[in-house]
Amino acid sequence: MLSVYSLRFQIDIQMIFIYTYYIYYFKLVIFMFKYKNRIIMVIVSVLLCTIIASSIAGCSCSGEMDPTDYSMVTNPISTQNTEEDATNPTEELVDNPINFDELYKLNPDLYAWIRIPNTAIDYPVAQSSNSDDNYYLHHNYLGNYEFAGTIYSQRHNSKYFVERVTVLYGHNMLNGSMFADLHKFSDEEFFEENEYIYIYTKGHILTYRIFAAYEYDDRHIMNSFDFSDDEVYETYLNDCLHPHSTNSVVRDDVELTVDSRIITLSTCTNYNSSLRYLVQGVLINDQLTK
Repeated sequence: MLSVYSLRFQIDIQMIFIYTYYIYYFKLVIFMFKYKNRIIMVIVSVLLCTIIASSIAGCSCSGEMDPTDYSMVTNPISTQNTEEDATNPTEELVDNPINFDELYKLNPDLYAWIRIPNTAIDYPVAQSSNSDDNYYLHHNYLGNYEFAGTIYSQRHNSKYFVERVTVLYGHNMLNGSMFADLHKFSDEEFFEENEYIYIYTKGHILTYRIFAAYEYDDRHIMNSFDFSDDEVYETYLNDCLHPHSTNSVVRDDVELTVDSRIITLSTCTNYNSSLRYLVQGVLINDQLTK
């Protein structure tokens, strides 16, 4: 659960590596000075600096973007065109850019796809079929262990995005993958210029208009509110539009009612393990696909 695991764990692992190498480094420096073998000392120093740099890069999952190739499950059509169709719907069925038949073959736990233009967020979405609701916190889209995990939901939500509130979780990876780019929405200009979240499911393209981005405490949202209660839901929506956060960004022209269906994308902050960074959108269109 993201309320339990945080970016701090990843940073702590990095620091253990760094401190360990520095301890050995200084021990060797003292040894070399003691015996005045400066040439060897220089060589060892260079080697150790290289190792330290490599370790830091390795612990942060490298400086490059996630190299996973999803081409086998994406249809060779323009995703931009499907986004335009979803924003300006017609009665004609459009192509779905995700080949869900192939996706299910890779892993039957994969049931959706999320894409946010102008970010690196373009990933499959999983929901665990085993007893561990947070299995995909540290397992990749094939179900194999990987610290970065997969974008996922818990069984508090169905796989059909029909509840009043759907929550998706993803790590705030140091290399910019998973949900790290949600933090781009803290910039008001980026927030204003990028309005949409696209969720692809079999037979549907769901378009959400982003209305808020802000820091929130680490409570479990789905366990903390009874969203079936109209009054509770209305109060919650009002809080979403008026976050108690100093760095919140909210779209002024969005109105939310008890009939609204919203999506909440949750990731860690960069500095406080007891906080979460949320980006929220309201469903504005459900486009049927072929």
